[in-house]
Amino acid sequence: MITRDGPLAGVRIVDLTTVIMGPYATQILADYGADVVKIEPPEGDIMRGAGPMKGPGMGHLHLQMSRNKRSVVLDVKQEGGRGALLRICAKADVFVHNVRLAAMERLRLGPSDVRAANPRIVYMSLLGYGSGGPYAGKPAYDDLIQGICGLPALLGRETGEPAFVPVNMADRIVGVNAVHAVLAALLQRERTGEGQTVELPMFETLAQFVLGDHMGGRTFDPPLGPPGYVRLLHRQPYRTSDGYICVLVYTDKQWQAFFRLIGRPGELEANPHLATYAARARNYEEAYGRLATIFETRPTGEWLTLLERNDIPCVRLNDLDDLIDDPHLAAVGFVRELDHPTEGRLRLAGIPSRWNGASLPISRAPPRLGEHSVEVLQEVGLDSAEIDRLLSQGATVDGR
Repeated sequence: MITRDGPLAGVRIVDLTTVIMGPYATQILADYGADVVKIEPPEGDIMRGAGPMKGPGMGHLHLQMSRNKRSVVLDVKQEGGRGALLRICAKADVFVHNVRLAAMERLRLGPSDVRAANPRIVYMSLLGYGSGGPYAGKPAYDDLIQGICGLPALLGRETGEPAFVPVNMADRIVGVNAVHAVLAALLQRERTGEGQTVELPMFETLAQFVLGDHMGGRTFDPPLGPPGYVRLLHRQPYRTSDGYICVLVYTDKQWQAFFRLIGRPGELEANPHLATYAARARNYEEAYGRLATIFETRPTGEWLTLLERNDIPCVRLNDLDDLIDDPHLAAVGFVRELDHPTEGRLRLAGIPSRWNGASLPISRAPPRLGEHSVEVLQEVGLDSAEIDRLLSQGATVDGR
């Protein structure tokens, strides 16, 4: 077992989150070396059941998101489980949840309750919608937040039918924002000595993400035109004679080089509305349409060779198998392999950052349900009799 280390070594995160958004955020924090104590109900996080899987409760999404974490089962609806959670929080730096605020108050696990146990703790609430608006308290999932933020409609402008982006984009974008919010709150605590109560809503976070590109003419008051960044509304992979290719002919220099290398150097001079970036910005539909008809004339491999030799940005269009087996990812050791004590050999998406030239370790295998319950409860001071009582009540599970 590799010794745990990393920039967040010594920071303890109490993780009362489920599904994707919160667990992805705490995965990143765990990868950075934080001691993430994942609190699960007796039946386990719902994502344990997402197949494929070998063993019960060890689905692929759990395996990807729970490496480097410890699993503690607590039924926080029972007084014993709730009390044990507060004991853990008393020795922690961050408490993060994605339960509706009203439910947390009913459980007596709201900010005042947790910070009474530890005034220095960072209390992070991951919510669907900000607590000050009319949507506060409504259920929120990735599909719903993508929809209300307009992503399916944007895709539908090209395909004719709205469609969700086929990754958990809202969950993962909010998860990344949660990481930097936690780190900022910890820095603020170091400067002031005070804990923080932080609220991060999905809707507002993804709205910022989308409108950062697409506020368009409505940036101005009165508007100078409709919303939308026109270039993004027209881009797509180009069809070649035998497949597809992703190309960005972007700068004036690249456009000139492209038409020169295909043997049509006078075409831009004959079409001044395509000759400069400013002109193309007013004629994106024609510009991209012109390129599309050209790329259909040659096979993908020939285009890749030609474009790369002339420093025009391009890549082949990968499918998921291509991505997993990509030679660059293999060369940098991105996909990590480890032997799990019950699930066998695993391949996990790696940690992209490097620190002083080295990758951070995946030093804990994804845990079995309640694998660390007894260990963590002992660390925070519960004696054997207290732990046995929680076990007999079903408020915890010993998954060792």
